[in-house]
Amino acid sequence: MYKKLKVGIKDCSFGNNVTIVEPVNIYGCSIGDNCFIGPFVEIQKDVIIGKRTKVQSHSFICELVTIGDNCFIGHGVMFINDLFSKGGPAQGDKTLWKRTRIGNRVSIGSNATILPVKICDDVVIGAGAVVTKNIEISGVYAGNPARRLKK
Repeated sequence: MYKKLKVGIKDCSFGNNVTIVEPVNIYGCSIGDNCFIGPFVEIQKDVIIGKRTKVQSHSFICELVTIGDNCFIGHGVMFINDLFSKGGPAQGDKTLWKRTRIGNRVSIGSNATILPVKICDDVVIGAGAVVTKNIEISGVYAGNPARRLKK
């Protein structure tokens, strides 16, 4: 036997003029005015996305992520909320998950991975970067682990 689940849009709050390109799997989240969500995106419950933010295709935004206004999330960006703090996956134990907070006017390049961090306003994250620590100074960051390249 198997269990068949459908992708779709369920129990979400949307602002005005939101564009969503299906197929998507979006549930229990809040998406602000004038946002764009590309195809093959998953946005999980309790995610908050601010106004005028674009999320490009194939991105994954897990629970406990907040993204500010006027942000850009490139293709294939992955947000992570489980740091395997007990040596392996949390196995659904949400008490082990951590929050991520993305400020305003943040651009995250394609295929970046964002661990549970805080990123201040006015930051650019380069394509393929892995953000492992809080970013508290505006600038351009890239690499694995991501480091500041310039102001």
